[in-house]
Amino acid sequence: MKVALLTGGSDRPYAFGMVEALVRKGGTVDFIGSDELVSPRLLDDQRINFLNLRGSTDPESSLVQKVARNCRYYFSLVVYSTKADTKILHILWANRFLLMDRLLLNIYYKLLGKKLVLTAHNINERQRDGCDSWINRWTLRGFYALMDHIFVHTENMKAQLVTEFKVSEAKVSVIPFGINNTLPNSCLTRSEARSRLGLGMTEKVILFFGRVAGYKGLEYAVEALDHLVQRDDSFRLVVAGRIEKGHGSHWEHIEATIEAKRLTNHVASRIGYIPDEDVEVYFKSADVLILPYKNIYQSGVLFLAYSFGLPVIATDVGSFREDIIDGETGMICRPGDADDLARTLQRYFDSELFRNLESGAAKIRDFGNRKYSWEKVADITCGVYEQLLAG
Repeated sequence: MKVALLTGGSDRPYAFGMVEALVRKGGTVDFIGSDELVSPRLLDDQRINFLNLRGSTDPESSLVQKVARNCRYYFSLVVYSTKADTKILHILWANRFLLMDRLLLNIYYKLLGKKLVLTAHNINERQRDGCDSWINRWTLRGFYALMDHIFVHTENMKAQLVTEFKVSEAKVSVIPFGINNTLPNSCLTRSEARSRLGLGMTEKVILFFGRVAGYKGLEYAVEALDHLVQRDDSFRLVVAGRIEKGHGSHWEHIEATIEAKRLTNHVASRIGYIPDEDVEVYFKSADVLILPYKNIYQSGVLFLAYSFGLPVIATDVGSFREDIIDGETGMICRPGDADDLARTLQRYFDSELFRNLESGAAKIRDFGNRKYSWEKVADITCGVYEQLLAG
């Protein structure tokens, strides 16, 4: 079986996990990526045909460069889809040009007789970010209607597709969000990781990892930290990741709050791209990951934490309550409530889960590998491919 994966050029862990799972099932894959996804692990595998159609995704490029590279990308996609012998195009992420990526390209693919499959990581991302519009909803409805099958990660996401976008239940499948086990995980020790970040061994380290955006509730983490350090000076918050486009003012507000509350010595931030080889430093130095989100379906960062055996404290939004076993893999708190987040963090640091952090890490990794295995994802996905080809 041959399939084309259209990655959109980003989300390296999910794209790598998917392509490697598919080839383990005996398939061959045209992997359409970008400079960000260039890797020897793909180039050296004869079952994977890596096509760098996207090229650079550098956000600092000039407007002229961005226009030129997008034109080249779309032209290359049209040429590829016209010539390619694969019948299935599986879209992992679409680009951000609504008419082109949701409608025009997919209409063209359908005219070529292709079967279209989509993994919808978010049903309506702009609704989540508070910038929804009629054209966004209209193009989304058309986008979903053009798909032959759609994968989602939770039952709530499936319900939203069916109720809000009138998608037939028969063409929606729920699959696990494959655990992020593609990043380097060396023999780096906890003390070595903390030394690299300038953290002390007796400090209670809380990690916020991933892109900084308004819906992620980082401001509540800062407020919770303020409550905690008034009773215990050993708490530290580590913030690591890029600022989501359009959310620069949000980060500036958080920085101002940190300074106003005199928390500068309790917050370590690395704002920017975190290379793959540095990710383990942050997770191995932390005592717990926090996801204080205000609105989300599911977060890949949670599964990244599980891959390192790190417990997670998350708000009760999306599927977090189903993904976290209280007292075993983490804890749940109320969204938009800094006081409850502080109480939950204190409860965690007083718990057996924290006291047995090192011995419990293996149990968390095993839980994540079982429940969110790429083998399960590939089994369901390949079953859908076979049905579409037979149909």
